[in-house]
Parts: sequence; C-alpha cells; structure tokens
Amino acid sequence: MEFEGCNCFRQRLVLSTLSGKRVKIRNIRSKDDNPGLRDFEASFIRLLDKVTNGTRIEINQTGTVLFYQPGLLYGGSVEHECNVQRSIGYYLEALLMLAPFMKTPLRAVLKGVTNDPTDPSVDLLKVTAIPLMKKFGIDGDGLEIKVLKRGMAPAGGGEVLFTCPVRRSMKPVHLTEPGKIKRIRGTAFSVRVSPQMANRIVDSARSILNKFIPDIYIYTDHMKGASSGKSPGFGLTLVAETVNGTFLGAEVVSTPQGQGDPVLPEDLGRNCAKLLLEEVYRGGCVDSTNQSLSLLYMTLGQQDVSKTLLGPLSPYTVEFLRHIRDFFQIMFKIEQQKPGEDEQKGGEKVLMTCVGAGYSNINKTIK
Repeated sequence: MEFEGCNCFRQRLVLSTLSGKRVKIRNIRSKDDNPGLRDFEASFIRLLDKVTNGTRIEINQTGTVLFYQPGLLYGGSVEHECNVQRSIGYYLEALLMLAPFMKTPLRAVLKGVTNDPTDPSVDLLKVTAIPLMKKFGIDGDGLEIKVLKRGMAPAGGGEVLFTCPVRRSMKPVHLTEPGKIKRIRGTAFSVRVSPQMANRIVDSARSILNKFIPDIYIYTDHMKGASSGKSPGFGLTLVAETVNGTFLGAEVVSTPQGQGDPVLPEDLGRNCAKLLLEEVYRGGCVDSTNQSLSLLYMTLGQQDVSKTLLGPLSPYTVEFLRHIRDFFQIMFKIEQQKPGEDEQKGGEKVLMTCVGAGYSNINKTIK
C-alpha cells in the first residue's frame, strides 16, 4: 500500500501492523525546510519495533520515504524513552489499539512528557479509554494505566506504566444509549508550583459545574520531589459519567514554561469546565478523543453487527475511517440522528454500524 505525506502517520503504521499489509509512505514533508521524519515519529517507529518481532523498516537518507513491513505483535515487557516533542499520550493511543492483539500481555513503561497541550494526556486516557476497552471485553486485573511520575512539557521526566491482557477476539457491542450524566469526577494536578494552584483550579471549575449537578468531586494531586518531573506546570482533567457507564472527558494544561503567555489557574479551571460541557453537548457513547479507538475495535470484532452512537465525527476520525476501508475493506453504515424536538439531546449524533472483520489474534499462544 502506498501513501503520501506525514499526515495520519500513526494510523497507517498501526493499521498496517494489525492487518499485516506492507506500507510505503512517500513525500514525508518533502517541501519542508528540514524534510523527512521528525524525531517523535522516529521514536514512534522504534516503539513499534520493540513490541513486534520481525518488523522490517527502511528509511531513505533524507527521511522522506518510509517502507514498513510489519512483523508479529509480541508484547512482553517494554521500556521506551518517548520524545519530549509530543506527550506520552501520542504513543499510548497507538499502544491501546495494538495491546489486546499481542502474543504475551503487554507491560510498557513509557518515559517522557505526561501532559502537554496538543495530545490527549495520560490521565484522560486512563479515565475514558480504559472503561471503553472493558466494554469490548478486554478486562481482568491486568488492564491499567498508572502515572508513576509526572512530567510536564518542555523537559518531561514523567513515567507511565501501561499493562494490558491479551484477547483472542473482540466482543461485538451495541452502544446506542448514552444515558444521562450522573456524576463528574476530575483530577487537578500541579508539579513544581505552589500546591495552592490545584485548589484554585478546583474552585473555579466547580463554580461553573455546580449549576448543573451536585455530585462533583475533583481530586488534587500535587507530586513532590523526584516524581514531579523536570518542568513546572499544572492542569485539570474532568470526566463526566452517565447512568449507562459512558465516560466523556475533557482536559486543559498550562502553557509550557517559556512558550507563550502564562495561564491563570482560575481561567484554566473555567476553560476546562466549559470544554467538558461542550463534550457533553456533542454527546454520544464515546467522547471525541476515543472515537477512532472504538471504531477500530468494532472493525476487528467477531463477524457480527456492532453499533455505536457517536457525537459529530472529528476530522481525525474521518481520516481513520478511510484508512480502515483501505486496510480492512470494511465500510461503516453512517446514519445521522436528528435530536428530538422535545428532548434536549445536544449536538447531532451519528450512528455507526459495521460487521466485524472476524479478526482473531493469531499471535496469542493457545494454552
């Protein structure tokens, strides 16, 4: 399969690894002043190389052409130094997609930046992606994301442990009723700044959310000493849980040291609360960060019908659907659902239906 450009780089490599199809990507930033793969993308390729066995990777001198021939997903114990240009979330999102299909259960220790403004943070994935994976039948004690040390951009120094059991196949799901919000939980964290910052964030976030629902609890997490990473910063992750066990999340992080205007903790708290309300308005059974994860699991399910109700599709998800069509020849039936007149259901929803590819994990050893 041949592609052009550096866009959707992770999607292509992840889907290539799962489907076993070779990929060639040309013209990676060929018009740029410094052409070729960035450091964080090279680091991502190295991570894939660590969790697989027999992967062949060829990159030309300038780094503008990449040839990738996937091997078998092996898993096991992996330690990886992530590039500090992107957060650990960038690498973790891909691992979440691959982890259930390994040969041995994955135990990955990722080091680098745990929270930064561009990628979904580790906290957000912990509270939204993990419950989603449980719905697809990936459960057991082994499934967890643990923040051992926090590291803020630009210097990093964080450490995250991700463990995941292996599965033979995915359960088909029917996630069509999001249900009403019953509680809001969150974590306000601060490292290498005054611990009072976290409390100020909590107060300002509550000032908005208290108008809607009484059951709000936001933990404050102030890490000291060695576990606080190398750069100062603070941030807030909020997650709303519905009666049917759907989790919708939102997060905001302070601007990294020396990159633009500093943020007041009060503004940060308010912004995050508004983002959460925006996410609730978009609705659906999966929040916008995990849309592609759920669609991938549906594609790889048993040969049975899966349905999921999503909020408006993000552009990234749209690209992902095109790639699923290219790699697995699976098309989704997409129905737009108009919100009812009488009910306040928020934004326009999309009902995604597909028949799974009947993908079964060939790497898993049969006991």
